[in-house]
Amino acid sequence: VDYTHSLYVDQFDWEKHIKPEDRNVEYLKETVKGIYKAIYDTEQAVCTKYGFDPLLPEEVVFATSDDMIKEYPHATPKERENILCKKHKAVFFIGIGGLKEDGELRHDGRAPDYDDWITQRPDGGYGLNGDLLVWNPLLQQSFELSSMGIRVNPEILIKQLDLCKVPERRNFVWHKMLLDGTLPQTIGGGIGQSRTCQFMLRCAHIGEVQHGWYNPKEVEELKKSNIFLLGLGEFDSDPAAAST
Repeated sequence: VDYTHSLYVDQFDWEKHIKPEDRNVEYLKETVKGIYKAIYDTEQAVCTKYGFDPLLPEEVVFATSDDMIKEYPHATPKERENILCKKHKAVFFIGIGGLKEDGELRHDGRAPDYDDWITQRPDGGYGLNGDLLVWNPLLQQSFELSSMGIRVNPEILIKQLDLCKVPERRNFVWHKMLLDGTLPQTIGGGIGQSRTCQFMLRCAHIGEVQHGWYNPKEVEELKKSNIFLLGLGEFDSDPAAAST
């Protein structure tokens, strides 16, 4: 739990059937553009209603973890995100998951069971997934609104399970259904509900838009900065006791 993460993860989760020939980076980009337009239009409406200045550019910029590693080899993944987002304000960062040659994570982690992070793209990089990031001037850092990607097909699922040394997952119900062709191929993701509200309403802490449990000491400290959290921490240090 911190100013951008809560105990309760609330997301607009979505999943869309695709054809095998749609498993490419151009289809991924077109889908991202549609999602970003909805977020952009929402911010425009919120700003009009409440008198805020818009922060988001009309178009989202696409970047890849592979190119950013080459350009900034000594930077951390978060530092690379900050560089991109501060410059462009809205970025879709392609290629999340998998390891570099030195054995370190390429850019954050992804489970082997859903996003495809190993398919090679025409640009030479790997992965058909990514994160939608914006620049948050209040927090002075990149701010993730969504993670998404083209999902694994049977071939990619097997390869990624083996890479992560969990081949036994092939025997799980969902995995069996994908491998035997019962389940269709899809693209999907999640858009953080509270995170999006936090950004749209220019809030410093996710607890300003989501009711939950927060450290009582932190709640009191934040009040000194006129930041008021919606949660049990205001009343009781024990969430179980407070809920009864």
